[in-house]
Amino acid sequence: MTDSPTYAFGLDAVGLDDRMRLFSFITVPERHDYLWVLRAIDRARSNYQVVLSTEAVAQALDELAERGGDCPGSGEVDLSARLDALDDWGVLDRAQDAARAATIAEYRRRHSVYQFTEAGHRAFTAVESVLGAKMEETSLSRTVFRDLLEDLEQLAAASRGGDGDTVLRRFRRIDSSLNEVAEQAARFYAMIGDLTRTTEVDAAIFQAHKDALISHLRDFHNELQRYSPLLHEAATAVEETGIERLVGTAAEHDDRPFGSFADRLADWRRRWEGVKAWLAPPSTELGSEVDRLSHATFNAISDITGMVRQLADARRGGVSRESQLRHLAAWFVNTPTMDAAHAIFDAVFDLSGPLHVNRPYEEPEVHSTSASWWDTDAIELSKTLLEKGRAAGGRDTRGAKVTRDEAARRRLHERQMEQVRGDREASLAMADQARDGFGGIVLDERQLSLLLRLLDKAVAERRGPLRHTVSAVSNGVRLSVAPADGDTVVAAKGGTLRLAGLSLAVERVKT
Repeated sequence: MTDSPTYAFGLDAVGLDDRMRLFSFITVPERHDYLWVLRAIDRARSNYQVVLSTEAVAQALDELAERGGDCPGSGEVDLSARLDALDDWGVLDRAQDAARAATIAEYRRRHSVYQFTEAGHRAFTAVESVLGAKMEETSLSRTVFRDLLEDLEQLAAASRGGDGDTVLRRFRRIDSSLNEVAEQAARFYAMIGDLTRTTEVDAAIFQAHKDALISHLRDFHNELQRYSPLLHEAATAVEETGIERLVGTAAEHDDRPFGSFADRLADWRRRWEGVKAWLAPPSTELGSEVDRLSHATFNAISDITGMVRQLADARRGGVSRESQLRHLAAWFVNTPTMDAAHAIFDAVFDLSGPLHVNRPYEEPEVHSTSASWWDTDAIELSKTLLEKGRAAGGRDTRGAKVTRDEAARRRLHERQMEQVRGDREASLAMADQARDGFGGIVLDERQLSLLLRLLDKAVAERRGPLRHTVSAVSNGVRLSVAPADGDTVVAAKGGTLRLAGLSLAVERVKT
């Protein structure tokens, strides 16, 4: 045996540096040779040939080469050197098999056999999953929510009945399903983000698949909205059976040989905390992962719709934004002087100073250049300059002066301030009247309008179904909207407003 790690007891025996060295075969110049050697060993492993000699590896490599592709033959690869390097990195485990010797000479010679280490096979599988990843494999599963609901209901029933085997089996399925949903969602939304950010997307391919992609997202979102409250209720029903009892039962029936009972208990408790975070957060102020997933789905649909609009604008204009920016960058690079580059910048982005600010005053000595705008008189501006953004035609020609009706401006300002004061007074009066709720009070039209504005502002802050309190502040009052078992009825002079399943609370904001 060599001094290379054997990993006899799994990944716990592998240190951090050894784990990093497992991927050395993809960073060396001969990485293609190493990859095909490992593929040959993995193919033999799938045929139940776990331990292979050098000759068996060479035969498996030749079989892959005969199937075509860029796989090299065994004669094109220094196979012994490649196997020794893979053993040194910990991907393979080498042993001596003297029983294979047919003669004394062979017995005296080293006869090595190789097999994957557990960590090495995981590293090889990870590399293969990256190399073989396809966009078609990235999707969101809608059927998982139905299975999750069934598993949660069965878990609650098994926990109440003390059926340990069913508790462990259903608990494992729930944990596995949520991990699968999280992984699929992460890959899918990362793919959507890359697709909408890239400048190399094929417009024809995207146009051909955009309808299916948007339909897939909408179907997933509809299922998510449908099952979200049901999953929340099912998770709450499981918690009502007793979490300590649940995780204790799962830990008792967990047959993993390594680790103590305390370790298994902590592991199952951590898994249930993850289930709670997904389906039933511990506080009403915290949104669940299901709500965040729903919000991400909305954003993905919006991103794809925006990209469709961008491609449509590019087709209609004949050129794309990418080509325009590339031409602009070429102009900047090819400018002979820095002044020319600045001139192009000012012409393209129009970020030069506003004319009404750079306008020189006819008598500069009248006002100090260090004086604040608030303390100096207004400069008379040309009406053409103010409305059109350019000076009047002719070098010595002055445009018509701007007529300012200061009395009308003052009246409008006073009317605006009166409106603000009136809204504030009406809001404060409503807060005082509804200190104990909206029962027994009647709002006037102004107060009802202010309440509806606050309600619209508060509800706009939610993400998905309203499961926690949302609020909005305006005119010195705060409106809080929270889910409730009953309805809230608001009486007003113009009619009655009924809010099903919501409670309202209005209070003054302390200043």
